[in-house]
Amino acid sequence: MLSLVEKILFVIAVGVSLYYTQVTFSKMITVVQRGQGQLNLDHLPPRLWTALRALVNQGGIIRHRPVTSLFHYFIAWGFIYYVLVNAVDVLEAFIPGFHIPGMLGNLYRLLADLLTVAVLIGMTYFLVRRFLVNSAVLTIRDNVTLHPKAAAGMRTDSLLVGGFIWGHVGFRFLGTAFLVALHGGDPWQPFASLLAAPLDGLPETAQLIGWHTSWWLAIGLILAFVPYFPYTKHAHLFVGPFNFMTRPPRRALGALDPINFEDESIEQFGATTLTDLSQTQLVDPFACIMCSRCQEVCPAYTTGKPLSPSALEINKRYHIWDQMAALAGGEADESPLLEWAISPSAVWACTTCGACLDVCPVGNKPMFDIMDIRRSQVLMASEFPAELKGAFTGLERNGNPWQMTDDRLAWTKPLDFAVPTVEENPDFEVLFWVGCAGAFDPGAQEIARATATVLHAAGVNFAVLGNDETCTGDTARRAGNEYLFYEMALGNIETLNAVGADQKKIVASCPHCLHTIGTEYADYGGHYTVLHHTQLISELIGAGRLKLNGSNQLEKVAFHDPCYLGRHNGVYDAPRLTLAQAGATLLEMDRNRSDSFCCGAGGAQMWKEEEHGSAAVNETRFAEGRATGADVLAVGCPFCARMMTDANTNAGSPMVVQDVAQLVAAALQK
Repeated sequence: MLSLVEKILFVIAVGVSLYYTQVTFSKMITVVQRGQGQLNLDHLPPRLWTALRALVNQGGIIRHRPVTSLFHYFIAWGFIYYVLVNAVDVLEAFIPGFHIPGMLGNLYRLLADLLTVAVLIGMTYFLVRRFLVNSAVLTIRDNVTLHPKAAAGMRTDSLLVGGFIWGHVGFRFLGTAFLVALHGGDPWQPFASLLAAPLDGLPETAQLIGWHTSWWLAIGLILAFVPYFPYTKHAHLFVGPFNFMTRPPRRALGALDPINFEDESIEQFGATTLTDLSQTQLVDPFACIMCSRCQEVCPAYTTGKPLSPSALEINKRYHIWDQMAALAGGEADESPLLEWAISPSAVWACTTCGACLDVCPVGNKPMFDIMDIRRSQVLMASEFPAELKGAFTGLERNGNPWQMTDDRLAWTKPLDFAVPTVEENPDFEVLFWVGCAGAFDPGAQEIARATATVLHAAGVNFAVLGNDETCTGDTARRAGNEYLFYEMALGNIETLNAVGADQKKIVASCPHCLHTIGTEYADYGGHYTVLHHTQLISELIGAGRLKLNGSNQLEKVAFHDPCYLGRHNGVYDAPRLTLAQAGATLLEMDRNRSDSFCCGAGGAQMWKEEEHGSAAVNETRFAEGRATGADVLAVGCPFCARMMTDANTNAGSPMVVQDVAQLVAAALQK
């Protein structure tokens, strides 16, 4: 128990700590409030539950780096429990005879003992990993824009945080050992008892001094460190769950926020400077743990491009730290993001695959920062890769990025049956959205014909829009041309509603069309039931409406998950089930389902030259498919088909690249 003087000193220390905590946390909160919009605090009970789940499961980190994640769980769960441990330690030091009684107290001490050792082991692992092993996954390549203070600062920050955790938990552990030695052992604290063994022979006075010293060092480190929290990555402990709790609801992982072009008061479109970002985007850098998991899964970074989503958040953090007082004081921050946060080349290297969104254990969304910067570049500065000008012109004048003026029904001519338009079949049950690729790209036309063949064979009452169909605007939106997307979306919604598609099903062979119509048009009043063609085909087979030739066995097939079908919209099983029903033996790539690697065409990359790097994204992915030993690489997206076909050609055509619909059409009973 503390002496009266110690109690007085402790109260004073708490007061000082709380004062400076209020100062630094107020600055952090004020900086976040400099962002656009508001944090989402509606429906608070379910949001609090979301935060609690994120706190306990640590954002599902166990999916990747399982060993490292296990050690992180040791630290996280231990530190969560230490909120109770520290409170009990203070109460025991202040109130004579205070303790948790009975079996509850025994279990409390046992759990504290076990978690104490778990934290120390976990922290030792991370310190060794960063400072002795120098793990490569924690480094950032030289061709990536990085704040001048970040390279050394990240190591310093890790050392400070690691030292704090080791010191706080270690001194508390030592103090407990002194108490165990003083009171003659405690079977419910086995590890503390082991540490207490060599302390048994010390005089009682020495044991008391040891406990007092350890108590002050353990609690004192907390009081000293709490005000410093906003300046360390350890803030992720509470900012991460807060980030999950306050992030805006999205209909899909990568669904972009709309811009209200009817609001004439808006003077800035997209983000040019830090404070143009939303408040939730300013929470992100405080939540970032600098683990580089997002960087590890980024197709641009892993193929040598100058883009690191991790570096983007780290740069935001160090920029904020440098400007904390000024930003909190209301001073303008006119430093363009493209000068310190990310390079222009990196901005245009993003494929919008969503891997960084999916993997982040603290809920950060760097892809949205990049999309906002693209919007600013296109709408405010008119600066974008020259190749995109042709795509934009084609969308504006011809309704497709290919700049084609051909008949959108030309793809149907080789078929031995008629494909009706909505005018010819106004009572259709399913609207087949062909898409620009299906209408104009020769390879994708084969996919469109295969899809129509399967629908026809199943007796589906379907129709197409024909020449009334125009691009969904996905290319424009992912390239930052939000106004062009806005106009195309409104036009398509009017067309779709006029033919009653809002009351029917829409089937699309292109996941980008599926995502845009089925998810993002809802922000503009367009609400539709959209299926990917593999979903509908799987339903048709299950209903017995398609008869497949069992002798047409496809022995080895590897399926590439399209980003906008899988990660963005959660469709993983339908294409696999369809392939199996068509007679395929499925061989999975190492990176599959939510961990699938991008083909390289998304984010408007299809319409521009790939940024310089050490490898091409499509060839990297194709090599993974080839490594399975499969004969056929199955795809479910016309963009993926083009990218994988090109990679296959460059590799000497060792595989057959076909869409799932083509494989099913080939398996139909004649």
